[in-house]
Amino acid sequence: MRTAARPPSSSWGCSPRSSSGRSCSAGSRPGSADAATSSRPPTSRPWRPRGRSRRPTRTVFEPTEVDGLPNRNHLEREQYLALGRRAAERTARRNGVQQVAVTYPDGDRSPAPVRVRVRVLDDLTVSGEPTDVDPGPAGGVRADAELVPAGTLGYASGDAAQGEYPGPYAYRSGKPMRPDVAVAFDRLAAGAARAGITLYVVSGYRSNAEQAVLFAAHPDPKWVAPPGTSLHRLGTELDLGPATAYGWLDAHAGDYHFVRRYPWEPWHFGYTLNASSSARGATSVGVADRRTSLPSFVPARYAPLLARAAQRWNVSAALLAAQLYQESGFNPFARSGAGAQGIAQFMPGTAAQYGLIDPFDAPAAIEAQAHLMRDLLRQFGSVPLALAAYNAGPKRVQACGCIPPIPETQAYVAAILGLLHGAGDPSGAGAATLAVRLVR
Repeated sequence: MRTAARPPSSSWGCSPRSSSGRSCSAGSRPGSADAATSSRPPTSRPWRPRGRSRRPTRTVFEPTEVDGLPNRNHLEREQYLALGRRAAERTARRNGVQQVAVTYPDGDRSPAPVRVRVRVLDDLTVSGEPTDVDPGPAGGVRADAELVPAGTLGYASGDAAQGEYPGPYAYRSGKPMRPDVAVAFDRLAAGAARAGITLYVVSGYRSNAEQAVLFAAHPDPKWVAPPGTSLHRLGTELDLGPATAYGWLDAHAGDYHFVRRYPWEPWHFGYTLNASSSARGATSVGVADRRTSLPSFVPARYAPLLARAAQRWNVSAALLAAQLYQESGFNPFARSGAGAQGIAQFMPGTAAQYGLIDPFDAPAAIEAQAHLMRDLLRQFGSVPLALAAYNAGPKRVQACGCIPPIPETQAYVAAILGLLHGAGDPSGAGAATLAVRLVR
């Protein structure tokens, strides 16, 4: 039985990627690290981010030191793997198994695996009778689990307290929204008025608590997103009326930087400028403070290229870096069997669309990658959906408003989100977009 799906890795519909690139498709749940997991106490007061009331998530990719002081946000890879191992052992004990071997199938190729394998070493009994299952290296009972994007919608699920736009708010038709969205709506409404249409807002920002009430009354995720997954929590989404305006909106909303999110909702439009590229799904207005910070796995020669592209296209440099790691392992000459080329694994048609003459020109490919991701983030308003569209094509994502049910695409998104988070409980702040799925 095949136990690990190799993610496809090209922009828009590539088959499994070139074997020349590395993969990150192994491991357990990345769990939030406790302060007690640190293997050595700091010798001086460690650096920590200011302005946070909660303990920040510790990750593999945080630098070990900041300004010469130990960084409490850094998690050693061995500690990360130990967290997964302990979680697997606890799960085994809850199932009546005492001895297990925990491994990471692709752990040697990933700094933060997202797949774990647990093999039972105990002598097993069935209905009180011993079994003849060989517990040795080639036999035994085993299970594989991996992280996948949580939920069918894939926007960002998990802890309902995560991912909400925190304010300030502006109001139109009595409905709250981000201030920049309100200004854009004023321009949109003025354009509609010139066409004889009086536009109004039916719904704007909704908190996760408000969404929970709505979902409880209408528990159909196609029409009402579960709490913690609705794009309305970002303050960028507007449900507009009247119904007579839908045709005009379809034709002209793009001129005002609004996009119709779903084919089946003619009233729902999202603002595309200042889209968040945080994997968690939301930031305040504008760019995340750490837009140009880079994980430690980025080769030095690519760091300035990624920082420059991130600044120009307003996309997280860490997101771009995690993509390149998954796509090609930073190999500028990678090729896939489906025809994807270069460090960012562009298909020829997509490369031509973004003016990329030579996909094997790494600086140009990174610029095109950032440009494409900026466009996809604007279109879908969600990092997981933008990643899915980069991999499987925007039409497939647009058709369902979800991460398509393609195992390779789901594994691709999960691997990149795992790289971005490095550590953190799937149900908590560190990896709010990931859930655990039993593979075998």
